[in-house]
Amino acid sequence: MKKVFLLNNFGTYQRIMGELCELPGFERQNIKEANISAEELDWLKEKTGSYEALFSKQALKYKQWGLKDKNLTEQDFRRYILEEYTFLKRPVIVDGEEIWVGNAPKTVEAAKQKLVKK
Repeated sequence: MKKVFLLNNFGTYQRIMGELCELPGFERQNIKEANISAEELDWLKEKTGSYEALFSKQALKYKQWGLKDKNLTEQDFRRYILEEYTFLKRPVIVDGEEIWVGNAPKTVEAAKQKLVKK
């Protein structure tokens, strides 16, 4: 699978895709229009080791819903990601068995080193 889970209007996404030369051949899934499926999320969890690794604590609703004050379990993280698209850390870039999650500079650089042809 070659896929990017993203929000199209996310400015950071546009910057990242520019750095990654737009990733030709990758399917793009705008999670606002079509949230991640349970099957895809479970597969990503197997690759990252946890649902928490895929969960965005930067999402506005994390604070609004009072989640920052709770001790969330792995099943809670899974449920919230499936319930509300903004809880998926993004972008999530999948290239076969390799994935990169989030927009941290070191994550983007690692993806760039692997995916951008010199």
